[in-house]
Amino acid sequence: MTERGDTAVAQGPGAAGSASDPRIAELMARAAATELPTARMCRDLAVAHERAGDAAGAVRWALALTDTDADLPAWSAVAGVLRRCVARTAPLGRTAQVAVLGSSTTSQFTALLPLAAARAGVAIETYECGYGQYRQEILDPDSGLYRFDPEVVVLAVHAGDALLPTLADDPDAAVAGEVLRWTSLWDTLRERCGARIIQHAFALPGESTLGHLTLRTAGARATLLARVNAELGRAAGDGVALVDCDRLAAEVGRRSWFDPRYWHRAKQAVSLAHVPLLARHTAAVLGAQLGASRKCLVLDLDNTLWGGVLGEEGLAGIALGDGAVGEAFAAFQEYALALRERGVVLAVCSKNNDADAREAFERHPGMRLRLDDIAMFSASWDDKPTQLRRIAAALGLGLDALVFVDDNPAEREAVRQLVPEVDVIALPADPHGYVRALAAYPFFETTAVTAEDAARTEAYRARAQLAAAEAAASSLEEFHRGLDMTATVVPLDELTLPRVAQLIGKTNQFNLTGRRRGAEEIARLAADPATTVLCVRLADRFADHGLVAVVIAVADGGALAVDTWLMSCRVIGRTLEDEVAGLLMAEARRRGLARVIGEYWPSPKNALVAGLYERLGYQRLDGPDDPSAPDVTRWARAVDEPYRPPGLMRVVSTSAPARPTATVIAQPRPRDRRMEEVPR
Repeated sequence: MTERGDTAVAQGPGAAGSASDPRIAELMARAAATELPTARMCRDLAVAHERAGDAAGAVRWALALTDTDADLPAWSAVAGVLRRCVARTAPLGRTAQVAVLGSSTTSQFTALLPLAAARAGVAIETYECGYGQYRQEILDPDSGLYRFDPEVVVLAVHAGDALLPTLADDPDAAVAGEVLRWTSLWDTLRERCGARIIQHAFALPGESTLGHLTLRTAGARATLLARVNAELGRAAGDGVALVDCDRLAAEVGRRSWFDPRYWHRAKQAVSLAHVPLLARHTAAVLGAQLGASRKCLVLDLDNTLWGGVLGEEGLAGIALGDGAVGEAFAAFQEYALALRERGVVLAVCSKNNDADAREAFERHPGMRLRLDDIAMFSASWDDKPTQLRRIAAALGLGLDALVFVDDNPAEREAVRQLVPEVDVIALPADPHGYVRALAAYPFFETTAVTAEDAARTEAYRARAQLAAAEAAASSLEEFHRGLDMTATVVPLDELTLPRVAQLIGKTNQFNLTGRRRGAEEIARLAADPATTVLCVRLADRFADHGLVAVVIAVADGGALAVDTWLMSCRVIGRTLEDEVAGLLMAEARRRGLARVIGEYWPSPKNALVAGLYERLGYQRLDGPDDPSAPDVTRWARAVDEPYRPPGLMRVVSTSAPARPTATVIAQPRPRDRRMEEVPR
């Protein structure tokens, strides 16, 4: 079970402002008696804080509920608390308009989705189509769906919507036809509103007329449904994601997932008891689509990666690999290693002697994880919150990117209290349940796995080495020169486009406009001769950091207008932005343009670049003619003005970019997307 740090129990969110309320004091005392309060405890505390006028406390306890059991009445009550109180609290990092299009009754799901999305860090406004009207809403260009103008569309469909026979004579044709039905709807949605799409994949039924013969029958409906799910997964490119409802149904039991009583009485395709689970996982995928996933898993050592205390038992005495308990710890390490291979950064946070802790990784034959798998290794006698802050700083991540795993309830509680931005996973007492506890955590979701993801640990370990080298250098300039950096301008092509789309989809801190563009739209823009797309890789003596900077600029009149300028947080502060500015000036001169124009759209995450244009010598212009965005600033710099970047790295380029294919660029261009709404 997971608990978000900012829903701490012992002190209680909002407790300070409501301590005088006797009802809250009573509830807090009950909650303090257990590490993980029940859904009903969280509901009662959220309601009590709302009644006491403490909106922040109410919202925090509402979010705490989403990590407890799936108690539908409690979820429903707390969803109302969130709806009434969230406007009076600090804004979440991202906002989005989300349309729910269902083929069955979706009112319960739609009501709970804002609560689940808030737990994922996204404040959403929802639109729900009429019962069974999802196809009509998509196909009618004047429907309420398009007037709502969603950023994300959730297709809440189920296996009954699949037009598949009980037994198909031509299984391949049946599967191809069904896949085409759904991908055609995706295409229509993307063409008309540019929304991201999240579709509920089909949960296979719990009954089959063919019994065990189903596995041998290519045309069996269950076999066809499984193939359709797989083909939809392959067809789901940039901007389309699936929620694996079949996996969720398998976890809770297929006959529990679909209850015919709810279907026949209310056309409820998912049992009411499991609607909170579906909302939670849909929200996790939604958060990933909007760049809100967690990035780093921080692991304790003693009784977490192995059984026993290394300092007391010695290397030969810890339980790892052999015996039932040792196998359980080895399985947990293997699961963490699998997360690392899909792009989750691993770190160690332990109260231990550093040399002894490292020796276990190097010498114990049962270790599945090695030191090379760990991006940041922190073993000292400092408290865990201090070590977590150090890990985040060394890796260049915010604390809200970390997820902490520790067997010790006291250590977990200290982290919840002192670094509430960190998510905390509560491990069960029995190590055989460790894998299941970690697997239940949904917020490592990503939109895709790229080559950069697979090499992410190496990149972050190099970043930690950089931090050590910087501390040893006599000056920042000496440090930068000693890195032997090379920036390489590479073409936008079929190899780099997925990474460019990923960066645009998730980068928040160094992002001047916050526009979110998918791969198809990027390709369309790049195909326009007026558009320049700069893709820049960076390497140094420690690591090849991969493609880390993207600029999209459009020749408009006598200026090169910067549409998108962003850079991965892993290379912030390395003067790469100064070199990119020089590349922009050179491109404007090559096109015969007089100046470069850029905009800064402020957001809760990008204050880092608020002064970038001014530092680079740009002059501020009058604001854009958009009264809804009064905080946006516009900047310009003439290309004939002298500009000299620091020159602390070599800048090279490869061949000219290839043009995207005609099938990609033929589609209409959706409207701009931004990572969050600008305060109005």
